[in-house]
Amino acid sequence: MKTASSRPRAREFGVPFRGLSPGPLNAITDVSGVRVGHTTLIEGPGPQAVRTGVTAVLPHGDDIFREKVIGAVHTINGFGKPLGFEQVRELGVIESPICLTNTLNVGLVADALVSWALRRNPDIGVRTSTMNPLVGECNDGYLNDIQGRHVRAEHVWAAIDGAQGGLVAEGNVGAGTGMSAFGFKGGVGTASRVVPERYGGFTVGVLVVANFGYREQLLIGGVPVGRELVDWPGEEPQGEGSIMIVLATDAPLTSRQLSRVARRTAHGLARTGSTATNGSGDFTIAFSTAQRVPHYSHTLVRQVHCLAENGPAINALFQATVEATEEAVLNALFRAETMTGRGGHVRHALPLDQVAEILTRRNPFSEALR
Repeated sequence: MKTASSRPRAREFGVPFRGLSPGPLNAITDVSGVRVGHTTLIEGPGPQAVRTGVTAVLPHGDDIFREKVIGAVHTINGFGKPLGFEQVRELGVIESPICLTNTLNVGLVADALVSWALRRNPDIGVRTSTMNPLVGECNDGYLNDIQGRHVRAEHVWAAIDGAQGGLVAEGNVGAGTGMSAFGFKGGVGTASRVVPERYGGFTVGVLVVANFGYREQLLIGGVPVGRELVDWPGEEPQGEGSIMIVLATDAPLTSRQLSRVARRTAHGLARTGSTATNGSGDFTIAFSTAQRVPHYSHTLVRQVHCLAENGPAINALFQATVEATEEAVLNALFRAETMTGRGGHVRHALPLDQVAEILTRRNPFSEALR
């Protein structure tokens, strides 16, 4: 999968990240079997300019309806319109590709997910239960003609069918195409962390669609960079925004344990400056690839392996989640490029020269930037 930007990721740029080590790709796809696909839609200038898309995250490459994964969802702040959360909360499994898009496209994307599943499982709703499409959203209306609802079924299917492991495109791609963050261009970002072998060697991967925050709030490596960039080059207005977070791990966890891990994404957001404002829709969808839950099972009892919570391993997973979430958000900012969209609205990319100067001057750990 080609990356969509020539701009450096935050770690490549020299932002100091202390703590656990990332996986080989520093991406959600470091969790074995996880696949990511994007469909990016960019068309025309003017009031109907299209700057949107869809991103699909698949826990594995098999039929996820028949081979479900243990899942959980967490609401940090509920000003949003995601779909499918209640059944995940109730049953603790995910049975659909996870699709992320813009706010007004949730219904169309869910419809496409149902059609995609029916083609593969004609017994759905006839000889067995219905399926639970899982869709998350952020509002890209500043740059995109959101009323046009331009993400159609074929775009959803292309993102799912094109999903693969390996490098993950970041920045102005898929669901992140028209998104904004901290008054700059936002978008898709990803990162991962690996727990030390003495605690199981598990991997935690995070993918975000970053579309939240005021410029003055932005923290990079603990430095209040945003305060010094408030007037560069003149902040365009931004609403309170939202973020969608997808968390994957290969640690054997129950749905309740995954909920505990998912809640720690809020701490990672706080490290970037987020305060989860009143109008912010901040949500996390989490899953474990460690074991599958078959849709068709004739056994009365199913054995589930899970991590013991009376030891340091769960704390290591919490730490991995916080660190990977922070870096995924910063990767979305660093990789995103300046974009002109609906009605001539502009979101400028994070100005890297100015960021380097601020970090070098204010952060004693930023030797890589000197």
